[in-house]
Amino acid sequence: MADAPFMKDGMARPTGRDALGWLMRGEVGLAAGVIGIMLLLILPIPAFLLDVLLAMSLVSSVLILMTAVMMKRPLDFAIFPTVLLVSTLYRLGLNIASTRLILSSGDSGHNSAGAIIAAFGELMMSGSFVIGLIIFAILLVVNFVVITKGATRIAEVSARFTLDSMPGKQMAIDADLSAGLITEDQAKTRRKELEQESTFFGAMDGASKFVRGDAIAGLIITFINIIGGMLIGVIQHGMSAGDAANTYIQLSVGDGLVTQIPAIIVSVAAGFLVTKAGVEGSADKAFVAQMATNPVALGVVAATSGLMALIPGMPIIPFAALAAGSGYLAWKTGRQRLQPPPAEPVEVAPSADVEEPIATALTIDDVKIELGYSLLALINDLEGRRLTDQIRALRRSLAQEYGFVMPSVRILDNMRLPNQGYSIRIKEMDAGSGEVRLGMLMAMDPSGRQVELPGEHTREPAFGLPATWIDESLREEATFRGYTIVDPSTVLTTHLTEILKENMAELLSYTEVQKLMKELPSEAQKLVDELIPSVVTVTTLQRVLQTLLRERVSIRDLPAILEGLAEAAPHTSSVTTLVEHVRTRLARQLCWSNRGEDGALPIVTLSPDWEQAFADSLIGPGEDKQLAMAPSQLQDFIRAVRDVFERAAMAGENPVLLTGPQIRPYVRSIIERFRGQTVVMSQNEVHPKARLRTVGTV
Repeated sequence: MADAPFMKDGMARPTGRDALGWLMRGEVGLAAGVIGIMLLLILPIPAFLLDVLLAMSLVSSVLILMTAVMMKRPLDFAIFPTVLLVSTLYRLGLNIASTRLILSSGDSGHNSAGAIIAAFGELMMSGSFVIGLIIFAILLVVNFVVITKGATRIAEVSARFTLDSMPGKQMAIDADLSAGLITEDQAKTRRKELEQESTFFGAMDGASKFVRGDAIAGLIITFINIIGGMLIGVIQHGMSAGDAANTYIQLSVGDGLVTQIPAIIVSVAAGFLVTKAGVEGSADKAFVAQMATNPVALGVVAATSGLMALIPGMPIIPFAALAAGSGYLAWKTGRQRLQPPPAEPVEVAPSADVEEPIATALTIDDVKIELGYSLLALINDLEGRRLTDQIRALRRSLAQEYGFVMPSVRILDNMRLPNQGYSIRIKEMDAGSGEVRLGMLMAMDPSGRQVELPGEHTREPAFGLPATWIDESLREEATFRGYTIVDPSTVLTTHLTEILKENMAELLSYTEVQKLMKELPSEAQKLVDELIPSVVTVTTLQRVLQTLLRERVSIRDLPAILEGLAEAAPHTSSVTTLVEHVRTRLARQLCWSNRGEDGALPIVTLSPDWEQAFADSLIGPGEDKQLAMAPSQLQDFIRAVRDVFERAAMAGENPVLLTGPQIRPYVRSIIERFRGQTVVMSQNEVHPKARLRTVGTV
C-alpha cells in the first residue's frame, strides 16, 4: 500500500475525495456561492452557462414560494430574510451577466444571450416588440407597486407592533411563571421564541427593501439594454433602426422577464410569510377554515353566481358551475352545523367555568408591583438585568436570611402611574412608591451628602438618602469620587427588599406556618406532633413567629424555636413571655447576626435610672402589664436614644440597645416607632461566648 503523502508540517495531504467533502460543507458552500455571485458582476460567462444559472433562478424561486406556503408559522422559515437577500443578489448578478452578453453579441441573433432569454422574448413579443414592452411594463408594475410595496409595508408594521408588544408578552410569560402555570424551562422557551419573532420581523423589514431595489434595478437595466443595444447595433454594427429595435428589444424584454418572474414569485412568498402572523397551520387549512365554513356567505355567493348566469350575453357555463359548487358547499356546511355537538363539550362542567372568574376576582395578591408604561422595559432588559430575575434572587436571599419563602410577586402595568413611576402593594394596599429613570444611574454619597455631579437630584426611595440620577457616561467619574452607583432595576428591587422586611410579619400567614412545619426534617416532626396542638396551637406559634419577624429575627432555626415554646408554654399563655423565652434560646443567633466587623457585639447600655423608670411605669396584674410612662418622660427618652445612636452612626457603628429582660419588650415598642431598624436585646439574650464592646450609654 502506498504511503499517504504528507505536507511539510507533518499533516496528511488531503486527497481528492477529502477536498470534495470539505467543499460540500454547508458554510463553505454558502461562502463559495456568494463569491460566485460577486464574480457574475465582474467576469463574462458563456450563453450555455447563463441558461443553467437562469434555470436555477426560476426553480429556486418556486421552491421558496412553496416553502413559504407550507409553513405553519413564520418562525418555521426564520432564514427567509437571508434567502431573500441572497436570491436578490443572485438575480442582479444574472442581470448584469445577461446585459454583457446582449450588448457584446446581440448582433449575432436572438440566441446570442442563451436559449431561455430568446424563448421568453419570442413568447412575450407575439410578433411585435411593442406588445412585449407593454407586457413587461405591466409585470413590473404588478411586482413593484402591488406585491413588493404591500409586503414591505406589512413587514414594517409587523416589526413595529412586534417590538412594541414585547414588554407586554414578556409580562404575560413572567405572570404565568409566577402563578405556576408554566415551568422555568417553558418560560425560557417562550422568551426565546419571543426574541426570535422580534428578530425575524425586524430582519424582514430590512430585507424587503432589497426586493424593492431589485424591481427598480430591473427596470433601469432593461431600459439601458434597449437604448444601449440599439445604439451599438446602429452605430457599431451598421444595422438598420428597425432590425436593431427588433433584436435588442426582444433580447432586453426576454432578459427582463426571465429575472422579473422569479422576483415576483419571491415577492409573493414574502407576502405569504409576513401576512401569516397569528394564523395556525398551513395556508390551505387557514383558507378553508376561515373562508369556506360559513353557509350564509356561501349561499350568497351561489345566488350571485346564478343571477350573473341569467344576464343576457354572460357565459352560462362558468357562472352556473360556480353557483352549483357554492350552493353544494353551503348546503353541506349548514347540515354540519345542525348536527348535535359531540360528547366532549358535555364532559366540561359549565358551572366551574362560570365560578372560576369570581374566585379569581376575590383573590388578594400578597405582593404586587405596578409599573408605569415606560418601565415595562425593565422586565426584558437586554443587558441581562431583568427585574424578574432580580426579584427571584431576592426571594431566595430572604428565604435563606429569615427562614421562610416570601409569596410570589405579581408584576403588572398601571397607566395611571407616571411613565417612569412604580408602586409596591402589600395585600392590595400601598406600601411604597417611587420613580426611576431608564438609561440613567443613581449615584449616592456614602457620607450622606449631596452628589456633586450634573443630573437630577432626588431621594433614594428605600432609605430617603440624597441621590442624583446621572448619565451613564459619568459612571467612571462617579466611581472615581467614591459614590455608590445603582441601576434603575436595582433601585426598585432595593425598595422592594426594605418593604418586604418591614411587612414580613403580615406575609407569614397561617398557611405558611403549616407549610414550614411540614417541611421540617423528619427528626423534628416528632417534636411538632407532641407540641401542636396539645401544648401550643398553630395560631400561637404564628403570633410568636410574627413577633420575631417584626424585629427582623430569623425563624430559620424553627426546631430551636419549637424547643423554646415546649419549655415555656406549659407555664404561661402570654405571647410576650413566650417570645422572650424563645429569644433567649436564640442568643447565639442574635449575637452573631448583630456582631461588628471585629467580631464583637457593639452595645449601647441603658442607664440604671432609665431601667428603674421603665420598671416603675409597668402597670397591670401578672403578665398582662402595660407601659404607662408620662409623655414628657418618653420624649426625654426618645431624645436621649437619638443622640447616642446618631453619635454611634457618625463613628461608623451600628450597635444594639441592651436592656433588662423585664422591660425589653416595652423599650422595643417605643424604639420601633422612630428607629425601626434598631435592635433591642436583653441581658439574657447575650451568649456567654459573645464579646461585648460598649459604644455608649442612654
